[in-house]
Amino acid sequence: MINWSTIESAEPTPELLAEVSAALRSPDPVVRDSLAYEQLCRWIPRLAPPELYALGDEMAERLTDPAVQARTFAPLVLVELVGAGAYRTAWQDAFARWYPAETDLRGWDPELGWLHAVAHGADLLAAFGRSPLVADPAPLLELAAARLLAPTDHVLDALEDDRLGRAVALVLTRPDLTERQALGWLDLLAAQPPRLPGGVPATVSNTLRTLRMIYVLAERGVRPVRGADALMPRHGVALRARIAEVLAVNSSFTG
Repeated sequence: MINWSTIESAEPTPELLAEVSAALRSPDPVVRDSLAYEQLCRWIPRLAPPELYALGDEMAERLTDPAVQARTFAPLVLVELVGAGAYRTAWQDAFARWYPAETDLRGWDPELGWLHAVAHGADLLAAFGRSPLVADPAPLLELAAARLLAPTDHVLDALEDDRLGRAVALVLTRPDLTERQALGWLDLLAAQPPRLPGGVPATVSNTLRTLRMIYVLAERGVRPVRGADALMPRHGVALRARIAEVLAVNSSFTG
């Protein structure tokens, strides 16, 4: 049984690490978010490489967990691991399978607390996209498009669109991105959906608001962390022009 009152100063033994990692599946938002997740964040910089990679393998596997809160908190731990210099292609592959396929897109649940699949996934998308260990960032841009296009009736309502837009903008700051890579993923979002009665589809609304955020960040720059200098996405002029075209096509659906 974890003694949360003393664990902050405890050494991350294999037994304690396993217990805290298991607590990240808890349906209790205090245990999961304020205790287990924060403790793992404190420990990760102190872990040896074998422990980092074992934890990452566990989090990648957890993306298939039947409990939504387990799935949606695993990406946050992977963010910390990638930031600590650990990376496996298998983690990115597991993320690419989960992110567009996740169907529970609730930001907040009264009992489970924050779930935030789109936002937490966006944070990992940015971490992979910014990591020099990821040789080709272009598939991550396509993955963001796949998440926006995945069928859903849920309109993002807890600033997840802003979080995803920021993540894409961070990926777009990669200096090795060609103009074709920086713009090509937008072709996936360009096709106007058929006009149907009953209002604007959630996917269109989510896409429009995410693209607007990317447009702003392509103009003003995006900060990787609070207080840092703003970084400019690559090929900004062409990027903004292409986003404007996609927005115009999709916005015409609403009028």
